[in-house]
Amino acid sequence: MAKSTLSFVCQNCGAAFNRWQGKCESCGEWNTLAEEDTGATSMPASIRSKRRGRTFALESLTGKSQDAPRLSSGMVELDRVTGGGFVRGSVLLVGGDPGIGKSTLLTQATSMMARAGHRAVYISGEEAVAQVRLRAERLGLADAPVQLAAETSVEDIVSTLSEGAVPRLIVIDSIQTMWTDTVESAPGTVTQVRASAQALIRFAKKSGATIILVGHVTKDGQIAGPRVVEHMVDAVLSFEGEGSQQFRILRAAKNRFGPTDEIGVFEMTGLGLREVSNPSELFLSERDLGSPGTAVFAGIEGTRPVLVELQALVAPTTLGTPRRAVVGWDPSRLSMVLAVLEAHCGVKLSGYDVYLNVAGGLRIQEPAADMAAAAALVSSLVNAPLPTDAVYFGEISLSGAVRPVAQTSARLKEAAKLGFGRAILPESARGEAGGDAGLVLNSVGGLTSLVAEIAARGTPRANREASRDGPAEKNATPPRFRRENG
Repeated sequence: MAKSTLSFVCQNCGAAFNRWQGKCESCGEWNTLAEEDTGATSMPASIRSKRRGRTFALESLTGKSQDAPRLSSGMVELDRVTGGGFVRGSVLLVGGDPGIGKSTLLTQATSMMARAGHRAVYISGEEAVAQVRLRAERLGLADAPVQLAAETSVEDIVSTLSEGAVPRLIVIDSIQTMWTDTVESAPGTVTQVRASAQALIRFAKKSGATIILVGHVTKDGQIAGPRVVEHMVDAVLSFEGEGSQQFRILRAAKNRFGPTDEIGVFEMTGLGLREVSNPSELFLSERDLGSPGTAVFAGIEGTRPVLVELQALVAPTTLGTPRRAVVGWDPSRLSMVLAVLEAHCGVKLSGYDVYLNVAGGLRIQEPAADMAAAAALVSSLVNAPLPTDAVYFGEISLSGAVRPVAQTSARLKEAAKLGFGRAILPESARGEAGGDAGLVLNSVGGLTSLVAEIAARGTPRANREASRDGPAEKNATPPRFRRENG
């Protein structure tokens, strides 16, 4: 029998220590060390020395390789994120905030698989079978032949699923509630999560069934448990969205069988999640036309072009340190754009609060949104509405130059499909645009020319306040812009 060895394991990163301490030296988190028995799973030295490895066949690089067979889930957006459907024997990890709709999404997926004639199993470790049935009735899926169970023992689950026909889809909700007899730790600990996931992954690879593991997230948005679980699975999907918004974004952070950073868009309704085939049209459906501080950004999420509205508000501040608030974009990216505007374009924003929001709850990660954000900020500062039929995209360098971005043609085609007639893009990307987009292309070589063009159409806030004592020219160019641009 293996000797029991006690150690203190960090429940955030999985690092092990010989003694308890308040702070984990690996990840820097406080009060995350818990005592666990890590020696119960080790093999005795006498057995380890006698065990001999088995031989296996080696293959050459010249062999014929076939594409992994895929099985459609019945949901187009889910198939898009997974790379075209579920691969046999693959394991997916789905994470998201509580109440975001993970269980609803997977209930719909298993129901559609079952209705298509495949064996689909939904195992819940958090809810009773009656609670899962109530959700299915609310979604109108009570007649789907999904096999349900409320179980947390991994050994019992594997033994039950091994009987009869191999399930095509298995949902484990959630991996933090599973436990295995091979380790002597409480359910939810790092050791239990790692051992339970390893046992389920081994069953998936051996049987060919697709397993979806639901994972809880921490307050930082990271999937709870050891990071090694994300390395063990084939795909990591993140279900994002705001509670006040009806939109939900399923994003692929890792995918061994498809593109990463691919997104699927859903809309939460009373009957569950509805797929959104054209997210650009949905994000722009409530667009406020003619208002200063709004710009349409033509972005790329994975392989899909997405048009979204960027909203900016520049307001005078009464604080010593102005506020910089951003929702849906990288705050560091906003700080860089503000610094370039002040250093190279003469836009003084040190006395203004700056707010930037991505409409619709979408999170933008690519730097191509720099030019759209800069245009929205300057538009709000000088009270100059941007053209309603224009889209913006381009990366801003620290020197003030506008750099080209990838997939220019796809961005322009999506803009033309939605009725836009003009595109403001980097000058060096004009050759990649092609002539079939049907848009008027306004190339920009540097941020200074874009700022001067917007400022020439607007009235700065200082001039509007000064106009109380006397009339001012409506389209007067601000002095700071005139000094910068001659």
